[in-house]
This record gives sequence, C-alpha cells and structure tokens, in this order.
Amino acid sequence: MDIRQMQYLVEVARHQSFTKAADALFITQPTISKTIKSLEEELGVVLFNRNGKRIELTDAGQIIVSQAQQIVASFQNLTAELDDLRNLKRGHIRIGLPPMVGANFFPKVIGQFHERYPEITIQLFEDGAKKVEYDVANGSLDVGVVVLPATQEGLTVFPFVEEKLNLVVHPSHVLAGREEVNLKELAEDSFVLFREDFTLHDRIIAECAKVGFQPHVIYESSQWDLISEMVAVGLGITLLPETICREIDQRRVRIIGLTQPVIPWHLGIVWREDRYLSFSAREWIRFAKRVLVQ
Repeated sequence: MDIRQMQYLVEVARHQSFTKAADALFITQPTISKTIKSLEEELGVVLFNRNGKRIELTDAGQIIVSQAQQIVASFQNLTAELDDLRNLKRGHIRIGLPPMVGANFFPKVIGQFHERYPEITIQLFEDGAKKVEYDVANGSLDVGVVVLPATQEGLTVFPFVEEKLNLVVHPSHVLAGREEVNLKELAEDSFVLFREDFTLHDRIIAECAKVGFQPHVIYESSQWDLISEMVAVGLGITLLPETICREIDQRRVRIIGLTQPVIPWHLGIVWREDRYLSFSAREWIRFAKRVLVQ
C-alpha cells in the first residue's frame, strides 16, 4: 500500500462514490476503480460493499480507512511543512559568531534577514573563532564566522573582511608618539590578549616567536572592550583589528600601525557544503553575502 492508494481510498470512502472521488482527484473513474481493486487483492479483504451505484465500507474497510486518514493527513502536513521550508516561511539556523565580530558586522545582516523572513528563527552561539570553526566542521552549527585561513577540512569559505592588527598602548607608553612600530620592539612589554580559544591568541604568539621573543601575557579575556580598558589603565599593551580600534575611545589609548610583520585579520563565513544544509541556512548565507559586500 502506498500513499497514492490511501489517498484514493479515503476519497472514495468520503464521497461514497467512485465517480465523485475520481472527479475530486481529477482522474478517471476506471483508474480509481482499478486502484481500489488492486488494493483489495493486495490486502486480501473486501473494502467496499457495492450495491448498484451505492457503496459502503465493510468492517475491514472501516479499519483501514481510519488508519489511512491519519496517514494521509500526516503526509499532507509533511508536504505543507516542506513547502514552508522551500518557500522560506519557516526554519531555524544555528550561527556561530566570535564576540568581537558579531557586534560590528552582523546586527545589520540579522535585522534585515529577520525583517524579510520573520518566521525563521536564528540561534546565535558566541565563541572564539577556533571553537566556531570546529563546531561548523562537526555539524553542531550550520554556519559560522571565523578568522581565515580556516584550518578544519571540508569547509566552504566566503571571505568578507581583509584588515590587519594595530598596536594599542597607553598614552604614556614610550612608543605612544610613533606612527608605526615593528613587532620585535614589543619584546619587553606585557600583553593583554584574547583567550586561547580565539584564533588571534595563537596567531599573535606565533608571530612574536617568528621575530624572536615569547610575549609576556598578563591577562586574557573574551571581550575586546575589557582588553582595551586594561590597556587604558596602563596594565599592558594589546594588538586589535582595525575595526575594533575604530570603536575604542582614542582619548584614553594610542593606536599605532604594526609593521614587520603586518599581521592580517581576515574574516570569512564558513559552512559544510558536503552535508545537508537547510533551505533557511542557505538563504541566510546568500543574504549575508549580498549585504556584506555592499
């Protein structure tokens, strides 16, 4: 028994007529009669008593129709829900955002997306870029924003920001009057950095090692505003992306260009193309691409 046969059976029972059921289903009367006959032979029972033009369900027919009605209704609900998803009326998206990225780039994207698709819910997970990348790779998140290059295999990447890190120091720092500073000149300073689950943590330490020193890290945080505040009260120095530097109160700190080396800060949206991605998640990616490149 398949869903088509059950649909035919339910309609014949509802109309108590093969002809009326055929009209309702937009098929021929011989087609529906043949289908019901085939179903009776398959099940080994008689479904309808035929008295001239009048038909009525047998006991077996009543049992089967009762179950078939529930199955047909469930199938129709399933089809309707899938149509809603295809038409982007409903859905749910799990998005991973590093804290310093979300506030600066995505309120606009999420706000406009919600305005267009109010029935699609978005669940945000704020974690460091390394954790976000790992969770997208293992399927815990549908899509995420990471610091490039991505290290997990199997990720599709859409880059949307290309910036670099700047040095942030207290106004009384010996380098505060400079326009540019080489990284190796910071060997004797105390650093305030993001936590270890942030890509910038490992990248800054690796770049310091390349120029010959291990940075003295006195504090780690997940919040860029706390990091900048610690610099503002003279506890240490830090390296922050250009976008973040534009948000800092520059009356309390000095922002200096970092050279030799320039440390890039490139961001990208990542997802797994080789796994199922919902209609709503695919639309969010498409929508975000369009908004972010404006």
